[in-house]
Amino acid sequence: MAAMPVYLFLGFLDGGKTKFIQETLCDRRFQDGDRTLVVLCEEGEEELDTSKYSGGKNVTIVTVENKEDLTERFLETAAKKAKAERVLIEYNGMWLMNDLGNVLPKNWQVYQIMMMADSKTFDMYNSNMRQLVYDKINVAELVAFNRYSDDIDKMKLHTIVRAINRRAAIIYEYNDGSVENDDIVDPLPFDINAPIVEVKDEDFGLLYLDAMDKPQNYDGKTLRFKALVARSGKMPNGSFVGGRFAMTCCVEDIRYVGFLCMWDKASTLANKGWYTVTAKVKAKKDKMFGGEVGPMLFVEDAKPAKKPEEETVYFS
Repeated sequence: MAAMPVYLFLGFLDGGKTKFIQETLCDRRFQDGDRTLVVLCEEGEEELDTSKYSGGKNVTIVTVENKEDLTERFLETAAKKAKAERVLIEYNGMWLMNDLGNVLPKNWQVYQIMMMADSKTFDMYNSNMRQLVYDKINVAELVAFNRYSDDIDKMKLHTIVRAINRRAAIIYEYNDGSVENDDIVDPLPFDINAPIVEVKDEDFGLLYLDAMDKPQNYDGKTLRFKALVARSGKMPNGSFVGGRFAMTCCVEDIRYVGFLCMWDKASTLANKGWYTVTAKVKAKKDKMFGGEVGPMLFVEDAKPAKKPEEETVYFS
């Protein structure tokens, strides 16, 4: 069965989700004739107006008032009736993302996750509903602060997002419709210029993303991190993968990621055992990196270690 592309719009009531969906549907790049199912999980002041974009007949809108009604069967039935080729979900800000992950049909694939927030009320939500704010920002690929003005503390908004998610793009939309990209540079949570780059358990995801994205920055560096070792007879002799299970969206999207580590004592390591690995990085072109340059680790030491309190890491 072909995968159903899903676009998630997150945020709290009157945070601008409906407006963002309206603009998405009106975008010429989105008006390709594909039949679209829009699932609205809360009712704000704005309503979608299908008369504002061409192809309105190809859009079916369904509403969900209670979380208990948002089930896998409901979604499958709605998509079937709409003959949907893609799905947009305006998710209720008071509902947890894990609950949505548990009801998405198996062949539905999340393509993009966007969060909208009112710049004027976001700090209040963060102060009083921190868990719900974290729950949404943690998975977002884009955080859009609308109703922004220069008298609002941009650094405070930026800091709240970056404390939760370091990979999400951040934009600020002014009342006149103009948009400004966030260009504040954040330091990494570990010192890449230290003689040994010590990486905390919770920062492995950041190390992995940054090293894969900019392997040249790590060439010649010595890293020390805790890893779950993976060994296989299909791997080159004297090698193992040192990595972690990482969550990118929801519990269904947990996967193992790691670095290829070369060591002449690799056969002494227990498969699925936890070790503190000390290794020097070499930025090297290899087929495992799709023929591009990537970080290959040459191990100096690997000592048995206790598993971390949180075994799963996040790309944030």
